[in-house]
Amino acid sequence: MQNNKKRTVAENRSSETKAPRPKDASTIVIYRNVGSRIEILMGERSAKHSFMPNTYVFPGGRVDAGDSRVIPAKDLRDDVLVRLCRGGCTPARARALATAAIRETFEETGLLISASYDRPRKSKTNIWNEFGSVTCGPDLSRLDYIARAVTPPMRKKRFNTRFFVLDGNDISGTLVGSDELVDMKWVTIDEAKELDIPQITEYILGQVHEYLTDKPAPKSETPVKLFKMVSGKRVFTTE
Repeated sequence: MQNNKKRTVAENRSSETKAPRPKDASTIVIYRNVGSRIEILMGERSAKHSFMPNTYVFPGGRVDAGDSRVIPAKDLRDDVLVRLCRGGCTPARARALATAAIRETFEETGLLISASYDRPRKSKTNIWNEFGSVTCGPDLSRLDYIARAVTPPMRKKRFNTRFFVLDGNDISGTLVGSDELVDMKWVTIDEAKELDIPQITEYILGQVHEYLTDKPAPKSETPVKLFKMVSGKRVFTTE
């Protein structure tokens, strides 16, 4: 009963103030095969985070302004681009979302989702030079797109997050933790559900299980799962 009262107070307070506009973000579910096991990569968010601290999540984060200025080594697949734009973003923004997911993955895990450029390129953003952008850049073609989630209005921080999936069996780089993600680990989907994870992460794990069980053909008309809140109720739909 007490929890219900707290929830009602929070909802009433949120209705009196304008909800912050969700910021674009993206994340990547990286999977690999180890014998008969299919494992996905997860990390624990640092206790210093104000948004979902000490929970296990996939690598990813908010889109930075510089992400839209990075020239990818390989572009998004045509079907992935169409599905991203169906969710209300321009082609340029779709590429920035994919680039942000690759950048955040590199910053948080040390793993590189890259391909060689046709000629050397120098970036004005240091992280891309560390990534190796003089000779290689982000490979957007390796990403598939399966879901989008919008943080509920009552939260102080809100994100409009796109969830990508990547076959990481031949991914390069050395897996390390960071100030943002600690205790990086490869786990099965069932093992992941036993960790301290947010509700949306549990939902996405279910979508990943469906994806890996019966991988869809690369078609632009493939539905994308969408999680949002409408009239105070959580809604799971498609777009």
